Amino acid sequence: MKEVFVGFAKYNEEANQAVYAILDKLSNDEREKDRGSYYGSLSGLARHLLGGTIFFGGMFNAVVPGNAAAMKALSALEGLAIPEGKLDESGWKSLGGLFAAADSALVNFVSALTDGDFKAPLKIDWYGGNPAEVPLYFMLQQLAAHGTHHRGQLSQILDELKIDNDYSGINVQFLA
Repeated sequence: MKEVFVGFAKYNEEANQAVYAILDKLSNDEREKDRGSYYGSLSGLARHLLGGTIFFGGMFNAVVPGNAAAMKALSALEGLAIPEGKLDESGWKSLGGLFAAADSALVNFVSALTDGDFKAPLKIDWYGGNPAEVPLYFMLQQLAAHGTHHRGQLSQILDELKIDNDYSGINVQFLA
């Protein structure tokens, strides 16, 4: 199980780097223009994508308090603050550093997990208490789905703009 989730985390990191690089080539006005998505602009979508990693990471703190390496990895997420509102060039550049820090923390976290950690119960209140908890691996799946979903939204907008964005090809480097 661990190999699968480490692969997901590394793929997430690589895909986010590729998406950021594509968006970085656009002007700030193009990134900030409202594109009609729920999060408005390409920048808004990117910030929400990053926010998911930080949010989920905060939830994971409660699951593996006895795993020092996993807790250390998650500590890298503490204090990461996503800039709100329209970003200027400086704010956009800082977002790239935040992506790198959050994605690295996620890879390190998942890499530090034991087989038992993946099954550890995580309390949630999303479903009206039914269930009141889910295994950590379920929430790691949800985080992977969240990233894929929002990168898909970014890709669709980039397709409409006729900007090449094939960042999601099948990559075998994570088989090691």
